[in-house]
Amino acid sequence: MVKDDSIKDLHKSHVPSRQSLVGQFMRYLVTGGVAFVVDFGLFALFLYVFDWHYLLANLMGLLGGLAVNYYISVVWVFSTCKRNVKSKGAEILIFALIGFAGVGINQLLMYLMVDYMHVMEMASKMIAAVIVLMWNFGVRKALLFRGKKI
Repeated sequence: MVKDDSIKDLHKSHVPSRQSLVGQFMRYLVTGGVAFVVDFGLFALFLYVFDWHYLLANLMGLLGGLAVNYYISVVWVFSTCKRNVKSKGAEILIFALIGFAGVGINQLLMYLMVDYMHVMEMASKMIAAVIVLMWNFGVRKALLFRGKKI
């Protein structure tokens, strides 16, 4: 039987601190992964079950993923960072605007890959997701979550 303390120690030794950029990025990858599962699941649901156009299905998935991403980012990824925006409403708005820019980038990439490069929808979705993950982390870190809490 394993003691709870040894599990906590194992967790601490293998998960980089959220105070470091590497730790935040590793946590953001996990967050992005969870948000992507929501996004991809909704995308597949609307595309294959409800037979929606792929761009509309993509938009619905992205919106679901955005909501999940914000919550986990604030609670788990950037919780040790000084907030650059004092108003919670303004923070959510900026977070969402960055996400919507990511949605635009994602939609553009999907359109170019599917309609012009003839890449399968699901493969296009995965490629676009990686590019937009890098965009979202970099811009959110730079604009919203810089420095350490005092």
